[in-house]
Amino acid sequence: MAEDSKVKIIEDPRIARYVIEHINEFNTANPFLSTLGIRLTEIGWGYMRLDSVVTPGLTNLYHIAFGGFTSGMADVAMGGACFGCNKKVVTLDMTTNCMKAIPEGARIYAVGKVIHNGSHTMVCTGDVYDESGESCLHTQGTFYVINEFKD
Repeated sequence: MAEDSKVKIIEDPRIARYVIEHINEFNTANPFLSTLGIRLTEIGWGYMRLDSVVTPGLTNLYHIAFGGFTSGMADVAMGGACFGCNKKVVTLDMTTNCMKAIPEGARIYAVGKVIHNGSHTMVCTGDVYDESGESCLHTQGTFYVINEFKD
């Protein structure tokens, strides 16, 4: 994970100007992200990537990433993927599978992808990977659309 705070925007004419204008705010003014040291690194239409490092404060008694941290990171990546589709959403439901322990000090990233872009609900997948690209957590979530961002 580079220390550069620049967000890569995968250009797509469907992404509202509002979303592009507020990427930095999403990345820097989000209390959850800033408190846990999570950075938005890439966004596109129905896609978001977040990067982080598993610090001692984010681990459990066994010095591995706390499941609530990694599932929360996947939740934000999925909600952010909806943001990339010009929609403000809240989580309705998530099903999560933890497949691999992530040790303290590991660099990880979460990828959220929209698989159903409905007018009232959206369905996404969220995956957390270790620095070698191995899948550590997989989740699927359903999101309620509060409203759409308009240019």
